[in-house]
Amino acid sequence: MISKKGLSNTLSVQDMLFQFLGGLGLFLFGIKYLGEGLQNSAGDRLRNILDSLTTNPYTGVLTGLFFTILIQSSSATTVMTVGLVNARMLTLRQAVGIIMGANIGTTFTTFIIGFDAAAFGLPLLAVGGFFVFFIRSYKYISIGRILFGLGALFFGIQLKASGIEPLQVLDFKNLNDHLNDQPFLGIAIGTLATMFMQSSSATVGILQQMFSMDWIHLNGALAVLFGENIGTTITAVIAAIGASQNAKRAALVHVLFNVIGTVIFFIFFIPYKSIIEWFARTMNLQPAMEIAFAHGFFNVASVIILFPFISLLVYAVTRLIRDDEWTVDTQTVKLDEKVINSSAEFALHQARQELLKMAAYSRDGLRLALLFFQTRKNRYADTAMQYEEEINRFDRQITKFLVKLSIHSLSKNESTEHTMLLNLCKDIERVGDHMKNMIDLVCFMARNNIKLSEVTSRDFENMMILTQSCLEKAIKALETNNKFMAEEVLSIEDDIDEMERTLRKKHIQDINNNLSTGQESVVYVDFISNLERIGDHSVNIAEAVLER
Repeated sequence: MISKKGLSNTLSVQDMLFQFLGGLGLFLFGIKYLGEGLQNSAGDRLRNILDSLTTNPYTGVLTGLFFTILIQSSSATTVMTVGLVNARMLTLRQAVGIIMGANIGTTFTTFIIGFDAAAFGLPLLAVGGFFVFFIRSYKYISIGRILFGLGALFFGIQLKASGIEPLQVLDFKNLNDHLNDQPFLGIAIGTLATMFMQSSSATVGILQQMFSMDWIHLNGALAVLFGENIGTTITAVIAAIGASQNAKRAALVHVLFNVIGTVIFFIFFIPYKSIIEWFARTMNLQPAMEIAFAHGFFNVASVIILFPFISLLVYAVTRLIRDDEWTVDTQTVKLDEKVINSSAEFALHQARQELLKMAAYSRDGLRLALLFFQTRKNRYADTAMQYEEEINRFDRQITKFLVKLSIHSLSKNESTEHTMLLNLCKDIERVGDHMKNMIDLVCFMARNNIKLSEVTSRDFENMMILTQSCLEKAIKALETNNKFMAEEVLSIEDDIDEMERTLRKKHIQDINNNLSTGQESVVYVDFISNLERIGDHSVNIAEAVLER
């Protein structure tokens, strides 16, 4: 039978556990809510920062630093960076700078925690809650979220501390001895704790409290810090699963950067520890601020040490994760807006060269769409869709460049060339859309178990081969300004139109004879319609060559 005294002790342990976990939950909620409030107040500009302010590794570091301070999550910054690399909006080299900056930015939270601001938790919650629930202005609601998140962060710290305070009566000497003698144990604890909580700030926050209560000595605390630095990379690794090769490389850069930094500081552990102790004495730092300083010094120094080796890191991950056979060779759109003011002719030349790259993507994508139709192998469809994304990216940037050029005075010939390039850009972009439509149709057939007859499949295949030939000749004529080849395109397109009319008549006969179902009819009509449209766009390209 359990005594009342035993029950009382059990409940006390439960209360402590719940208070600690509740405080931790409130702390994590505060970080998340604070970040959301900051994001909402800044609007869509945050997402564009990563794309527009990373022209070189220096600005990349500053962007990662600024962005992480703003959203209060290095993991979120890194995951977004991996996503932008996956979407080919950032190069791998740009991503490395952002990841380095994020590692510095994440220390901002630990410095906030280092200040004894727990007393401000409840007032901030009250003011933030008032703004969120009683103020109608969207701007002030965002401010309320920021204040509420900050209050939750501070009050969560206070709750966590209150929850574990009674445990001070326990003897933590054995834990300290283990961590002092076995630093790898501290690294393992920091790594696993951060992986579990998916927040390096939470791990460091708990560490600051334990260090403040003298539960852990500096040796052990620094070892846990090393582990936290490794554990925080797990979020980026998870985000890169199933992503492009470059996105996986970005995640691997994050892992390598943090692991190499840990190894360097582990080797120079004694001088590192001496520096922290000297600063703590000189500046009379509180224990929590001492850990914040150790964390900040570690991350800033790691960036300074490894920044000159960005190219080497990029080379290493490129060698470790090689392009597979079906990875699209992405290219930077080389359009220098500075030349718009100096030379319209050279600006048009740049736009034309990038348009030819875009056209090559459409040609290769259509070839893969044909292979997907013939084999039903997903790798062909996946790569074709990558080409379609590249076509859209080139379309956006070339069109934007040409629109900016249009406000400048152009000669008659330049104006004609400008109009032609704008029209061709849309023609090629539409080829990509029709290519995507055909892939979607093949996927629709697979999902709904629609099987075409051998004769129909052969008809489709023949029409695709003819359309592919038409597009390839049109692009070749554009590259070489070959008017004879452009005339051939017009002739081939006539054959495509004739084939489309023949197949439509044949299909109507099949419907009348009950040889085709409704779903098969949709596939049939859409398929040949998309091919006929690609032929039309090929003619537009050829006519542009003939009119030059």
